[in-house]
Amino acid sequence: MNSPVFDVLVKLITIDKSMVQPVYVQVAQQITNAIQRGYLEKGSKLPGTRALSELLNVHRNTAVAIYDELSSQGWVDIMPNKGTFVVVPEDFKVKIKATIQHINQVYEYPKTPGFPFQQSFNLASTKEESTAKYSINDGKPDLRLHPVHQFSKWYSAAMKRKPLINKWNNTSALIPSVFSTQLCNYLNATRGFHIKPTHLLNTRSTEMSLYIVSQVLINPGDLVLVGQLSNYVANMIFQQAGAKIKTVPVDDEGLDIGYIKKHFIQDRIRCIYVCSNRDYPTTTTLSTKRRLQLLELAKTHGFAIIEDDFDHDFQFEGSSMLPMASADANGNIIYLGKLGQSLFPSFHTGFVVAPEQVISEANNYLQLLDTQGDLIQEQMLSELISEGEIYRLKKKNIVTYKQRRDALCGLLKEYFNHALDWQIPSGGLAIWLRFKNHISLLKLAEEAEKLDVFLPKTILYQDKNTCSIRFGYGHLNEEELKIVIKKLQQAYLQLVAT
Repeated sequence: MNSPVFDVLVKLITIDKSMVQPVYVQVAQQITNAIQRGYLEKGSKLPGTRALSELLNVHRNTAVAIYDELSSQGWVDIMPNKGTFVVVPEDFKVKIKATIQHINQVYEYPKTPGFPFQQSFNLASTKEESTAKYSINDGKPDLRLHPVHQFSKWYSAAMKRKPLINKWNNTSALIPSVFSTQLCNYLNATRGFHIKPTHLLNTRSTEMSLYIVSQVLINPGDLVLVGQLSNYVANMIFQQAGAKIKTVPVDDEGLDIGYIKKHFIQDRIRCIYVCSNRDYPTTTTLSTKRRLQLLELAKTHGFAIIEDDFDHDFQFEGSSMLPMASADANGNIIYLGKLGQSLFPSFHTGFVVAPEQVISEANNYLQLLDTQGDLIQEQMLSELISEGEIYRLKKKNIVTYKQRRDALCGLLKEYFNHALDWQIPSGGLAIWLRFKNHISLLKLAEEAEKLDVFLPKTILYQDKNTCSIRFGYGHLNEEELKIVIKKLQQAYLQLVAT
């Protein structure tokens, strides 16, 4: 008869050779789990390596590696000429046994909880997956343009800075960080601000910035106005905060301020969400006249303006329009921005510029969400700002993205001039494509995916008045753009022919 130890191992251990994790690690983890749960007690003698290899149908060297791994972690004691014995580390005190489930079921973590919890439809993921070779997004940078070796040097240098340890141990908030000061200087120089670190909050992303702002600003039932199509992520955040969202038409001059005066001024508006340079998703710029009207309206009726400047770094012709927040003397604007879009995504950082009291309260929320922050990232960004590298990389990438925009417009004219209308945007990494005749965009996406091009639903905009795509092109080089547009034309012709 097999010993109890053999029976436990037979019931317990399963090997999945399709996993990236080595077999010896898989088995060692499962034996460790059995010891932790008390199925293999202290002093139990495990099979020899030859017997274990036969039991598991693995090479004997793998069996040796299993025991070596367990020994290195302190779970077994390998005694020459005697065998391998279970030992329990001194700091392990509690044995967990599953009294109801079979031994092999306690390692299958449950799918459903044994308690009620709140499920939020507003926060349901919009992420889609596809095996298509080419994928279109809503306007993301091309990671291939980033100098990998240079980034690794910057990061390594930042980690070696001696003051970094002192920053981790520092509990004083009386003195602004070097990064906050550098970022203030950068924003004052590039966006017309006159701010101090007390007007600034640094976050992990623009989405985190907006989430924190919504917690500070919005109460359940508050009226929030957004553009007619608007940013779906922003809408999700507002809905989660309990806001009542109403849409405002967007025309060639941007958000229709006259519509706001006519339809909403009698209500108590809590805030209006606008895009600083280019409306999301249409890329239309809010005109100077309407900016002034919106500022006057906010001053008169005491509501907030959330100004999202998500693509300030990508301006191809002329200069980016200065944020409305740079001319806000009444404290009505909360400005959201992003730094480092010419860097890898892990080096991007979001920030909020707002009146000092708002920043103080927002910082309280940030401490709950992200107490530690990323001091290495801040150290590196501080140096890149002070040395001018941020500006140099931005200017270098702008040349490439402008060439891609122009190449895309040429391809659209060649392949889709009969079917699409578009305006050439002055910047940004996306273009707003309007179909002259209404088609089913979902069916177009299905046909395109058959040709290895993925169009996620989040870039498709269709209702009785709209049949458009926010086509992000920044991540595709000119050769890839040509392939994608030709495939989209094939998908379109296939669709209209049926």
